[in-house]
Amino acid sequence: MLRKLFIFSSIFIVLFIIDQYIKFIFVEGWVKHWDCISLVLAYNYGVAFSMFEFLQEYLKYIQIVLMLSGLIYLAFNKDVFKIYYLPVALLLAGGVSNIYDRFIHGGVVDYVYWHCGFDFAIFNLADVLIDIAVVWIVILNYQASADEKSKD
Repeated sequence: MLRKLFIFSSIFIVLFIIDQYIKFIFVEGWVKHWDCISLVLAYNYGVAFSMFEFLQEYLKYIQIVLMLSGLIYLAFNKDVFKIYYLPVALLLAGGVSNIYDRFIHGGVVDYVYWHCGFDFAIFNLADVLIDIAVVWIVILNYQASADEKSKD
């Protein structure tokens, strides 16, 4: 269990630092444009696709409560942590990094803008980490469910 906690903490710290460093580069003014993708600074005051932007000032506190609730759940359910510790490290790194942005910049620092054929929401590495973590958790849960059914 200590080994998994160390790996979890290491992944969290490294990914948080990488994400914040990349965001720092864009906050300092770095910009790059290509035909389909632009790397340009944008602040998101809502959540995904700028939803709930009207909750701007309260979102960081709502998100902290949600993150802490998840961590408390994992603390009391160590068996769940043992299974999901890797994707949870990604989820926590992305989530904490975006919450940190809200305190430092007033909104989440986004910078990847897809505009090839259609305009897509601007996003960042933390968003990608969160998406990967959710898909990973769903896959692990599906595998566990399939394994359980095959035993019956």
